[in-house]
Amino acid sequence: MAFHTRSNSFPSRPHPIVQEVDEHVCRLRSSEATSTSSSSISHKLSGLQDLHDCVDRLLQLPLTQQALAQEQNEKWANELLDGSLRLLDVSSSAKDAILQTKECVQDLQSIIRRTRGGESAALTGEVRKYLTSRKTVKKAIQKAMKNLKGSNFPSLNKDHESIDIVNKLREVEAVTLAVFESLLSFISGPKSQPSRWSLVSKMMHSKKVACEEEKANEFAQVDAALNSLIGHKTSKSQNKSVDNAQNQLEQLESCIQDQEEGVECVFRQIIKTRVSLLNILNH
Repeated sequence: MAFHTRSNSFPSRPHPIVQEVDEHVCRLRSSEATSTSSSSISHKLSGLQDLHDCVDRLLQLPLTQQALAQEQNEKWANELLDGSLRLLDVSSSAKDAILQTKECVQDLQSIIRRTRGGESAALTGEVRKYLTSRKTVKKAIQKAMKNLKGSNFPSLNKDHESIDIVNKLREVEAVTLAVFESLLSFISGPKSQPSRWSLVSKMMHSKKVACEEEKANEFAQVDAALNSLIGHKTSKSQNKSVDNAQNQLEQLESCIQDQEEGVECVFRQIIKTRVSLLNILNH
C-alpha cells in the first residue's frame, strides 16, 4: 500500500494572496532606488500598509496555518514571531522620533509667534533647545539603526516543507526593515549635516548653500534655518531668518503629519500580524 504525504509548501500555482504579497514586495524593493524624499517615504509607508494587510490575509489561509502550527515547524514559527517583535521595535522607534520632533516643532512655532519683534534671547534659547532635542532624536535613531544592522535570518533546511511560507514572511520582514531604515535615515538627515550647517550663518547667500538646501529634506532644512537664525546678530537679518524658519517649520509639520499617520497604520498592521502568529502557535 502506498502512503501519500501532504506537503505544506505552496502549490505550483500560488494562491492569489501569495501573488499579491509578491507584487507588493517587488514594488517596495524597486522603490528602494528612488530618491529619499518626503513623498517617496510616504508612498513606501502606504505600500507597507497594503503589504501587511495581505500578510494578515495570508496567515488566515488554512494552508499557512497548517504548516506553521505543526509541532516540527514550531522553531520557524517562533522565529517569525521574533521577527514581528523586531518590526514592532523599529516602528516604535520611528513613532517616538516623529512624535518628539512634532512636539518640539509645535512648541517652537508657538514661541516664534509670541516673540516676533520682541526679546530675541528667548527665541534663541528655544531654538537651541530644539536643536538639542534633535541631537537626542538622532542618537536614538543611530541606536535603532545599529539594531537593524544586527538583524539576521538563519538559513533554512531547503527540504523543509514549510520553506515557501517561512521565506515569504521573511521577505516581508526584510523589506519592512528596509523601509523603516529609509524613514529613520530621512528623519536623522545627512550624516555630514552638522559640519555643513555649522557654516550656514556665514554663507547664507552663497549659491553653494542654496544648492545644499534644495537637496536637503524637510528635517535638515529646518535644522539649517534654525542654525542660521541663531547665527544672525542684527534684528533685520534675524527677522528674515525667522520668516525662513517659520516657512520651513510649516513644511516640516505637514511632512511629519503624513509620516506619523503612515507609521501608525503600519504599526497597527504589524500588531495584527503578530496576534495572528500567536493564535496559530497557541492552537
